[in-house]
Amino acid sequence: MKKTFILLSLVTSLLLTGCGSSPETSETAPQSATSAQETTSAVDTTSAEDTTTAEDTSSAEEPATEHATAPQQEVGFEGMTAVYADALNPGDYDISVDSSSSMFKIAGCVLHVTDSDMTADILIDSKSYDLLFMGSEEEADKSAGIPYTENEAGQSVFTVPVEALDQEILCAALSAKKQEWYGRTLVFRADSLPDTAFRESRYITAESLGLADGEYTAEVSLGGGSGKASVQSPAKITIKDGQAFAEIVWSSNKYDYMTVDGEKILPDSTDEFSVFTIPVKGFGSPLNVTADTTAMSQPHEIDYTLTFDQESLK
Repeated sequence: MKKTFILLSLVTSLLLTGCGSSPETSETAPQSATSAQETTSAVDTTSAEDTTTAEDTSSAEEPATEHATAPQQEVGFEGMTAVYADALNPGDYDISVDSSSSMFKIAGCVLHVTDSDMTADILIDSKSYDLLFMGSEEEADKSAGIPYTENEAGQSVFTVPVEALDQEILCAALSAKKQEWYGRTLVFRADSLPDTAFRESRYITAESLGLADGEYTAEVSLGGGSGKASVQSPAKITIKDGQAFAEIVWSSNKYDYMTVDGEKILPDSTDEFSVFTIPVKGFGSPLNVTADTTAMSQPHEIDYTLTFDQESLK
């Protein structure tokens, strides 16, 4: 009986010792290490994407073997009509440029207009590209490439010919690292120019339409932004002393102000939707506006266009 008790005690002691080094404990450490590796890898990848273009992703250890390009995005807008130099007043103008490549980031652009032609200074913050060629990637030729100069801010400045605004223009960029051409499509946006840049006003005004003072409605379309926001259409149009004003009703109540022609406008209401009354310089062409949203972690200004259709006026 005594021997049996001693034997049971030894077995119990061995079992307790085994429980002290649980298999779960020994497995936990490798799992944590793997998780840390995955987290580090994700951080490293994000950092690389922020600082390296898709064209320059090859490494010394594993050179890229394919001509990979960044995803292409839409440029311009539906119903664009080309605007040529003879429609503009000579001068220098800051202008917005759409690029089909998210990696071809244009920091700014200055349009130079003469009586007969246009050129543009495209500003790039990096030295990622040696040359630009105005044409397709397949046609690109170094001998016809446009080199950059460097401005006081250290930016690369490519001075390129511009056939027309609001028209798709093919362009190829020569990667400084890989010495390969990458195609883009550019659109120089006429709607980003001030109205004074045009020989004739782009807009059809309430006066030219012969609208008497009173209340009307008109279809309105919203452009720009991420495409998630919208405005109610038709919009209420009020004509007072020959000047048109529109009631803009946004799809959310998170817009706390708008800027139109340099004027900051506060909302009439933010109960269910953000509602603004804004001046409308004319119909038929996009109007540039900015709206500040509080829906993000920090307030953020977003550029939009509003186009009021004169054919739908009632």
